[in-house]
Amino acid sequence: MDIYDFKNAFLIGFFMAFMIGPVFFMLIQTSILKGARAAIAFDIGVLLGDVSFILIAYYGSRSLLEKIKDDPRLFFIGGLVLIIYGLITYFNKQNKKEALEATKNIEIRIKNNYIKLFLKGYFLNFINVGVLSGWLGIVLVVGPALNMNPRSIFWYFATVILGYAITDLGKIRLAKQLKNKMTPLVIYRLKRIMGILLIIFGVFLILKGFIPNKEIGAFIH
Repeated sequence: MDIYDFKNAFLIGFFMAFMIGPVFFMLIQTSILKGARAAIAFDIGVLLGDVSFILIAYYGSRSLLEKIKDDPRLFFIGGLVLIIYGLITYFNKQNKKEALEATKNIEIRIKNNYIKLFLKGYFLNFINVGVLSGWLGIVLVVGPALNMNPRSIFWYFATVILGYAITDLGKIRLAKQLKNKMTPLVIYRLKRIMGILLIIFGVFLILKGFIPNKEIGAFIH
């Protein structure tokens, strides 16, 4: 892989990290409310979800992947999960209490369950079928361009993930700067907004399954 391919792959990872979707907002929220380490644990799960999709796209047959990525049932299930999670987040009666505690103990964080955050990042990313579509498209374009050379393809996507990860670390650091502005009311509203956004993304993901030609919910992140 030459320097041009390296720059191209890194930029793809950089721009993918700024694609607006449920993972984008959840990463920012986790960084603000739970701290940088928690956000990093969540992001590692997200990145592993992307790696899983890359492997599926690379080793799976094109015809099978094309059938899977356009299966309305998968979009429906993924969208339904997002909607349910959004409703739980929005109507959670503990939100106000948690917000007060989080602000009162802004420097003394409650011990985070990093494994739970890791799994949360992985599955939140994995249920978004649009991510599979995005990686499938990249694999189908990049593979032939690199003459289907396994070594070149490996380093290309390793660079994409590296660019993605570095950019996410930057987002986590920037979000951390907002921590001191988090009043109980702001935190409470942030969680409710996050719930609404998850519901919206879920609805669009379901619509994407039933109206694929309209490209309604081509969310990558």
